[in-house]
Amino acid sequence: MRAVKFAGAAVAAIIIVIVLLLVIGVPSGFLAATIASRVEQATGYRLSIDGTTKISLWPTLNVTLNDLTLADPKDRSGMTRVTIDTVQADMSLASVWSGHPEISEIVVSHPVLYQPLLRERLPNADASPKPLALNMDGATIDRVKITDGEVAFSRARDRVEGRVSAINADVVTGRDRKVNIVGTARVGEHPTKFDIKATSPAPPIDRQTVPVDFAVDMPDVLKSQLAGHAELRLNGTVVMINGVNGTLGDGAFNGWASVDIASKPLVKLDLDFQRLTIPLAKSPDGAAGQAWSDAPIDVSGLNYVDAQLRISANEAVIGEARLAPLALDAKLAGGILKAGTANLGAYGGQVSGEVILDATSGAPSFAMHSDLVGVRALPLLKGLAEFDRIDGKLQAKLALRSAGTSQRALMANMQGTAFVNFQDGAIRGINIAQMIRSLTSGTLTGWQDNPNQSSSQEQSTDLSQLSASFRIDKGQAVTTDLNLIGPLVHVTGAGTIALDTKMMGFRVEPKLVMTTEGQGRTSEPVGFGIPVMITGPWSQPRIYPDMAGVLDNPEAAYAKLREMGKGLFGPDGAGLGNILNSFGLGGTGPGGGNAAANANPQVQQPGQGQGQNNLLGGQLGEAIGNLIQQGLSSGAANGSGRSRSLPGNPTTPVPQASPAPPIQDPPQAQQDSQPMNDVMRQLFNR
Repeated sequence: MRAVKFAGAAVAAIIIVIVLLLVIGVPSGFLAATIASRVEQATGYRLSIDGTTKISLWPTLNVTLNDLTLADPKDRSGMTRVTIDTVQADMSLASVWSGHPEISEIVVSHPVLYQPLLRERLPNADASPKPLALNMDGATIDRVKITDGEVAFSRARDRVEGRVSAINADVVTGRDRKVNIVGTARVGEHPTKFDIKATSPAPPIDRQTVPVDFAVDMPDVLKSQLAGHAELRLNGTVVMINGVNGTLGDGAFNGWASVDIASKPLVKLDLDFQRLTIPLAKSPDGAAGQAWSDAPIDVSGLNYVDAQLRISANEAVIGEARLAPLALDAKLAGGILKAGTANLGAYGGQVSGEVILDATSGAPSFAMHSDLVGVRALPLLKGLAEFDRIDGKLQAKLALRSAGTSQRALMANMQGTAFVNFQDGAIRGINIAQMIRSLTSGTLTGWQDNPNQSSSQEQSTDLSQLSASFRIDKGQAVTTDLNLIGPLVHVTGAGTIALDTKMMGFRVEPKLVMTTEGQGRTSEPVGFGIPVMITGPWSQPRIYPDMAGVLDNPEAAYAKLREMGKGLFGPDGAGLGNILNSFGLGGTGPGGGNAAANANPQVQQPGQGQGQNNLLGGQLGEAIGNLIQQGLSSGAANGSGRSRSLPGNPTTPVPQASPAPPIQDPPQAQQDSQPMNDVMRQLFNR
């Protein structure tokens, strides 16, 4: 790529043409060859003037040239060239008579620089070209105005095109060689504004230092202005940029760069930032569940430039995530980009990993591996992925690869493995114990946020550890070892996360710890007895009991309910017996007990504390008791067969137990009663 050299040659050609016209006079046919020869001697490029040439003497001397083309004679394809619709020059007639023309303004209309894109560096591309030696013949130029300019990049074999369009610029020069360039352009679809100030050395400019101050505004890409100072020096085909320092927003930076403009560009860059801000697109409010975009992702430009980059920062802000410190090394060669970081600081932990992006084919592919150790999950996930449901110390190992031309395609083709482990944190937006109670009365729809409560009062489940390993194939992340351990809860399960559709399906087994000894006690946690399904969009999943799983084996569910009765339905499950007796099922329920007392569960028994006022043994027992009562009541109302309704009232009245004898363990035969089996069947609507 020789865009800088080519642009300089175009300016030189324009000036030479104007000076010759002024010296020789009104043009005629024989002047074209003379002008073309002088331009080729000064620049090495061939000029052709295919349009008309006009001279006006009023109100000032004005020269107009139409349809100019400047081409590289060594380029047989004719791809590298500059075309100009019109060039107009205004000057005073007196200065022309003096022999030192003073050009007040040159207007260049619709110049287009055509630059072919190269995948490989050409042979002998490093050979130093002839230095540009421009003889102005004593002429001076005060202002150059460019309107509707373009730089067109293309490679016909790859069907790739790109443009920097709508270039409008004013170049003002002073007698002290100060040059000020102000203008606007559109880089792709991104509007850009630039302001450049430089001091031009006396010709030849090769190997001379040019101090430059610059300011660039590109709102779509950079959320703040890029401004700074640098010293440029042209060494053959290499532009050296030394002493770079400036600011990007509120972050200062310094470093150096170089660009080899012979053939395929080679960029070398080393910048160190105090604070580097990289904005990420944020989802609109209420759009968390929107599908991945099908908009094409074009990274084909990586094939036409080589680069060696090193970016470091004391603090980096990516989206809303803050990382400190940052050290990123990247190399781009042959359309393959490799970028890696080691010991990146992130929220009390460290991140290391590497990303490889291959843009050589039509569908770009990437592969990555990363290790996260001791990183606080909530601010990291919220800042990078707008996910704020899990907090805790995160340890993760990721090995992923995919290919595609859009977000949706990349997610649908995702493959690899992932292991995540959260410790000493919480799941925000859901209280599992309260969830179990709520499931007895209806299905939950989504995370249970309460906008009327403060953040300190929002529902959550404390966790000591949450871990899962995923095997990912074609966008489906499957786990069979989901494990959550909390002070008062233990959840195991398995399921699938569909990365392409943002859907999830999990079947989990929640268990509650009914003692303050927590997970460290010797007895097992008490299970809900009914598997729980979590399905639907991962932003708003439905959470409901898996009744089908219970009905597959009602005897096992009955046994589980009896087991739960020991801790949930009062001492020895007496509360469960109360429920059964209140519906006329007779006998002593699981755990036996005083039938007279059981007949009225509202009466506080001697020796019971205030916390045992409810014989159902707490909120969970009360909830499951409500579930049983709902099933029994609906069965009584239906009055249908034995498997779907309550059995008839027993013909023998329920005997009143004497308060004198101590409570005895119930016979095994009484626990596994047919009426209770009917209760379970009615409870689950079978």
